[in-house]
Amino acid sequence: MSETSGEAVAAAAVASAAEVATEVAVGGWRRATGIAGVALGVVAAGAAAGVAIERLTVGRGMRQKARLALDAAGPYGSLRGTPGQASAADGTELYYEVDDVEPEGGTAPRRRRLFGRKAPARVTVVFCHGYCLSQDSWHFQRAALRGVVRSVYWDQRSHGRSGRGVAQVRDGVPVSIDELGRDLRAVLDAAVPEGPIVLVGHSMGGMTVMALADQFPELIRERVVGVALVGTSSGRLGEVNFGLPVAGVNAVRRILPGVLKALGQRAELVERGRRATADLFAGIIKRYSFAGRDIDPAVARFAERMIEATPIDVVAEFYPAFDDHDKGEALARFRGIPVLVLAGVRDLVTPSEHSEEIAGRLPDAELVLVPDAGHLVMLEHPELVTDRLADLLVRVGAVPSGATVGGYGSTSSTAGPGPG
Repeated sequence: MSETSGEAVAAAAVASAAEVATEVAVGGWRRATGIAGVALGVVAAGAAAGVAIERLTVGRGMRQKARLALDAAGPYGSLRGTPGQASAADGTELYYEVDDVEPEGGTAPRRRRLFGRKAPARVTVVFCHGYCLSQDSWHFQRAALRGVVRSVYWDQRSHGRSGRGVAQVRDGVPVSIDELGRDLRAVLDAAVPEGPIVLVGHSMGGMTVMALADQFPELIRERVVGVALVGTSSGRLGEVNFGLPVAGVNAVRRILPGVLKALGQRAELVERGRRATADLFAGIIKRYSFAGRDIDPAVARFAERMIEATPIDVVAEFYPAFDDHDKGEALARFRGIPVLVLAGVRDLVTPSEHSEEIAGRLPDAELVLVPDAGHLVMLEHPELVTDRLADLLVRVGAVPSGATVGGYGSTSSTAGPGPG
């Protein structure tokens, strides 16, 4: 899609969002439902507006059959570990899974290929996912590191298999990034009560890691031996333009909070509209999740399913928290610790400039900018992301030796699926 075409489509999406706001104001919910699906898809993908127009050339029935086929055949998100549950301060049930190290003497060809024959040190790597995703977003990295190092994958409150936020449902308390940092502390207390930790966070997950550091500096100082911040930001998210013209961004920002609040109050009706606009929704996700044109359709559908699984009231609940996020000063807690900062150059949601700013505050950090990568860089370029994570694990002593990770899945449309 050319830049000119993209701007034209974005302008149309902004106009649609404005129409939703008008419909909400006058109570015309039935007519607004279809248009609401557009706005929902935009927000659920972490974007402000935009669509992928190539799907308009394929029949709706064919697209529906393709989605069903991909859902049935795709292996992504199928990896499971030992389940556990932590309790947040407000009583929210936080679900996590543990992948442990393979015992000595077991069949572990992957460990030998990745890091050599010696058993890794007892370090636990904790993965934190982003907004409208789940722990399954780390599928490729999980497949590659499975059995190599002890890993914990968890679902943020109101996402994935975790419970709805008690403070939000019962008390009407707004979600904050600081609250997510406290949730992470609860997961660490339950799943990693002792030993060194490597923290890995994507997007909102990276912000959660920063919030943990801000509130629990002693934990960072005493137990955290490495940090990876992937496609994330330390603040100023209100300045992101999502690849839109200035006028479009300003229009969306004026109406979006009110639209989201109203849509969240009509969740059942809106979810029906969201399903009715599944094709447009898929195009929005593709535009704001991936930069390459040859992304494996099964991977694109996998991302779509994760985002679809996030209820609209949760989407609405979390969105305001990002404007308040400001953890630039908290980054100082990571000084003296090996840090990987990685981002896609074509990320429209948390632009790579935000990662460059993080690295600027941590001059000893490794900064990796991935060309032709969007927001879901760990799904779009899994080999590269896993390779850099493996190198970080070597540097912090989690494994004794390392090599470039390869052969654990590609997201190009010509490649086969990743490991099951």
